[in-house]
Amino acid sequence: MKPASFEYHDPTTLAEALELMARYGEQARPLAGGQSLVPLMNFRLLRPAHLIDLNGIGELNYLTPAPDGLRIGANTRQRVLERGAEIERRWPLLRDAAGLMGPVQVRNRGTLGGSLAHAFPSAELPIVMATLGASMTLRKRTGRRTVRAGDFFLSAMATALEPDELLTEIEIPALPTNCGWSYQEVSRRHGDFALAGAASVVALDNSGAIIHARLTLTGSTPLRAHAAEPMLLGERPSESLFKNAAARAAENLEADSDLHASAEYRRHACKVLAGRALLQAAGRAAALIQGGLS
Repeated sequence: MKPASFEYHDPTTLAEALELMARYGEQARPLAGGQSLVPLMNFRLLRPAHLIDLNGIGELNYLTPAPDGLRIGANTRQRVLERGAEIERRWPLLRDAAGLMGPVQVRNRGTLGGSLAHAFPSAELPIVMATLGASMTLRKRTGRRTVRAGDFFLSAMATALEPDELLTEIEIPALPTNCGWSYQEVSRRHGDFALAGAASVVALDNSGAIIHARLTLTGSTPLRAHAAEPMLLGERPSESLFKNAAARAAENLEADSDLHASAEYRRHACKVLAGRALLQAAGRAAALIQGGLS
C-alpha cells in the first residue's frame, strides 16, 4: 500500500520546524529516520496531513560527551551509537543495545529520537534510557521542558510529547566508577523485536559490595525495578541474590499476549533475563576493579 496524500515540509532549522509544528499541531508528524513512521503511513494506520522532515536540520545531529554526562541530538543515527568510541568506553550498555536494533541498514537510517518518540514496547533504546537515568529535552515554539525517561513513556507507543513539541536532545548522566552493564533479550531472530528484555548496570566498591544498581524490564513501557533495586545495595553479588531481585522485579510486570508469545511467557522470560543481566553486570564490574575489562 501507499500512504494517503500529505503535504511535505523540508525545514533546515529547528526554529522553522517548531513553527511548522505549532501551525499544524495534531495534523502533522515529524519524520526522522522513517523506519517506524513510513510503514505505519504505508498501511494507512497513520494519515498525517503534513509531514515535517527533520533530516535537513544539522543542529539536531550531534554527540557531545562531557565529564558529567553525554548529550545526544535527537537526529543522531543509531549506527553512531553503536560505533562511537566514547560511548563504548563510558556507556557500553547503549552501544550493546543499539547493535540489536534490526539489520545494519535500519540502524544507518533510524535515529535515537525517532525510536524514543515511537515508544514501541519492546524497543531497546527506551529500556536503556530508563536504566541510565536519561532525560529528554522537549521543544516547542514558545519554550522547552525537560522530562525524565521514567515520565516520558506513558503507555505503549504513547509519550509525554504534546502535538506541537519535538524531542530535540537526550542527556545521559555519567555512570559511577567500576560500573558493569548488561543488556539481555530474547527474540525469534537477531534484529527482530524482542519478546522480552532486561537491562542492568551495577557498580561495586573496592570491597566488592554493590553501591549502585539499576534494572529495567520490557513491558507496555520500560519498567524500572524500583522495588528490587534497594535489595541489592550493600550486598555482595551472588546468583541467589540476583534471582530473588529478578523475581521481585517481575512481580508487577504488565505483559500482553499475541501470536508471538503469551503474557505468561513474557513475564517468565523477563524474570530469567533480569537475573542474567544482574549477574553479567556485576561480573563486569568486578572485572573492572581487577583491571581485566577495558
